[in-house]
Amino acid sequence: MSSLYVPLGYQNGSLTSAVPTWLNKGDNAWQMIAATLVGLQSMPGLVILYGSIVKKKWAVNSAFMALYAFAAVILCWVIWAYKMAFGDKLLPFWGKAGPALGQSYLLGQAELPETTQWYHNHTTVEMPMAQQLYPMASMVWFQCVFAAITLVLLAGSLLGRMNIKAWMLFVPLWLTFSYTVGAFSLWGGGFLYHWGVIDYSGGYVIHLSSGIAGFTAAYWVGPRSLNDRERFPPNNVLLMLAGAGLLWLGWAGFNGGDPYAANTDSSMAVLNTNICAATSLLVWTCLDVIFFKKPSAIGAVQGMITGLVCITPAAGVVQGWAAIIMGIFSGSVPWFTMMIVHKRSALLQKVDDTLGVFHTHAVAGSLGGFLTGLFAEPNLCSLFLPVTNSRGGVYGGVGGTQIGKQIAGALFIVGWNIVVTSIICNVIQIVTPLRMSEEDLKIGDDAVHGEEAYALWGDGEKYDITKHGSGFYNDHINLDYKSSSGVTQVV
Repeated sequence: MSSLYVPLGYQNGSLTSAVPTWLNKGDNAWQMIAATLVGLQSMPGLVILYGSIVKKKWAVNSAFMALYAFAAVILCWVIWAYKMAFGDKLLPFWGKAGPALGQSYLLGQAELPETTQWYHNHTTVEMPMAQQLYPMASMVWFQCVFAAITLVLLAGSLLGRMNIKAWMLFVPLWLTFSYTVGAFSLWGGGFLYHWGVIDYSGGYVIHLSSGIAGFTAAYWVGPRSLNDRERFPPNNVLLMLAGAGLLWLGWAGFNGGDPYAANTDSSMAVLNTNICAATSLLVWTCLDVIFFKKPSAIGAVQGMITGLVCITPAAGVVQGWAAIIMGIFSGSVPWFTMMIVHKRSALLQKVDDTLGVFHTHAVAGSLGGFLTGLFAEPNLCSLFLPVTNSRGGVYGGVGGTQIGKQIAGALFIVGWNIVVTSIICNVIQIVTPLRMSEEDLKIGDDAVHGEEAYALWGDGEKYDITKHGSGFYNDHINLDYKSSSGVTQVV
């Protein structure tokens, strides 16, 4: 009888680096699945949503901005940015830059954060440095897709006019000087993390920062053309809904992956995420019906997004009933700021935030952070947070202090992003214009990329008069304008 050989990759025990004794295959599998779900939110989720929710002439450019950001962040992340967000401490709000590419580093046991939490006496350990039961490679990739989606969300404020070359410079600069600061401060062992500000899965690090930075960048880039601002219909509502669906279901990895384990808290986070999103969508839709007499598909998507954003900082630390209350607020407060306040505010009217990212992410993210300080349940907090006795305001004790911490954390993220995003935009302007030329703004995708989203008869199809003559057009259709390539464009 021949003996069976088990490859090293399947053997358990300290003698093999493929399956060390500390590895939990379930946790590792879930973390990689969660990362994939978050990645799918960007590629293809937001690529589809952006390419569909904009005017037809901007479909390719909008989708490409998301695609480029996703790819660029991955490379920057592993070369220097991961350790700025989650590596050794350089400053109270920043880690030391360095590559996350070496075999010995990536196959070692994951550590996050790499700092110890001390009691106020600075001599007694409150929570030691945390280690996860899977390799660092899984953690690097999981955090990478979070960084990537932040830039993709930010792009939503700039669609339909930003110079693509400026965007290509903006992505690595903002990732380096803004995202890594928020991530280290709140998640990587920075001063807000040790102070006890709660951001379970990115209400501040991702959504508040992308909303404020997107609004700030939109100010510096300038508005879309007047024609686009007056009329900007989605070119494909059904595809927009498909992209929104990928975003919604992908959020299971977004919030469910942030306990860094396939544990009970992860399950709670996933359920709360869906409860809040559904409630928010329904509230937003009801408000549309009450005030505008029609339920809007775009409005429903906005309500879905604000619900997902609002629950993100709280997903695993609040109870189900609190998730419903948060959904009611997230479906109504951002609706009010978008539909009422925006139309009456001179500042909001002046800044052309294409997809309203300020309302759906900055307003909803800060609202979620505040409500986290109100509803964070003590026992759930103990499953996740480094600061003992953390609790929301409704649970008494030091709960009132938590609300103050949440407000302070939001103000830091807001202030940092306004200043740093402004500096980045002004530096880029020295190298290349932030905004497209007026000619490119009139034409759209064909001028910027030499491509169009749809090649439909009489809508985007090109016809060469030198080959076919002009009689065909006189009998069938009208000529409206010349494309940038000199070939007559049928519209």
